[in-house]
Amino acid sequence: MELLNIDNHCKVYGRGENQVTALDHVSLTIEKGEFAAIIGPSGSGKSTLLHIIGGVDVPTSGKVYLDGQDVYAGNSEKLAIFRRRQVGLIYQFHNLIPTLNVVENITLPILMDKRKVNEERLEELLEMLGLKDRRTHLPNQLSGGQQQRVSVGRALMNAPSVCLADEPTGSLDSHNGHEIINLLKLSNKKYRQTLIVVTHDENIALQADRIIGISDGKVVRDERMV
Repeated sequence: MELLNIDNHCKVYGRGENQVTALDHVSLTIEKGEFAAIIGPSGSGKSTLLHIIGGVDVPTSGKVYLDGQDVYAGNSEKLAIFRRRQVGLIYQFHNLIPTLNVVENITLPILMDKRKVNEERLEELLEMLGLKDRRTHLPNQLSGGQQQRVSVGRALMNAPSVCLADEPTGSLDSHNGHEIINLLKLSNKKYRQTLIVVTHDENIALQADRIIGISDGKVVRDERMV
């Protein structure tokens, strides 16, 4: 079942001599529950594509549909709500609020919407992430790997339609990086969580259901691995 439809997508930065085409007529569909890896050289447009899927950046032209919803049809307020409720974002750096503890960081998107926290899901995530005994710790009391686990928990807490991870292991050593990818794969299987990961790591890409290669803003490879 199709979850995501990217239709004839273009993204241009600057004007005249300074104009740069980051994405050049990109069209893709992603299935519900799929684990897709986006690969390509630096500056190829892969992170730009991820950010536009997640409502972080605005396309110059083209459409993005998530669960049949035109992501960019509403105003900025509706786009912000879409990001909080429908998309889980994980970056290379943890982006945690230093004054909030583990539970507060994980539940932040829900609290920002003034909604009730699903305590059962929270406890399940803390168990899966190995953070039950760290729930009241601040970020500076956690290791780098634990901080990234909190970022994963925050991305998954809302049970979003799609989880987007931009080089999620880039700031971690190989052991912690391996654990983070295993957690994302577990979520992908357990919750049928659609997962899109931007990575330079071929070993991570080979674990995906599908590899999408981007070069000079164009899709140059689209290969299903299973």
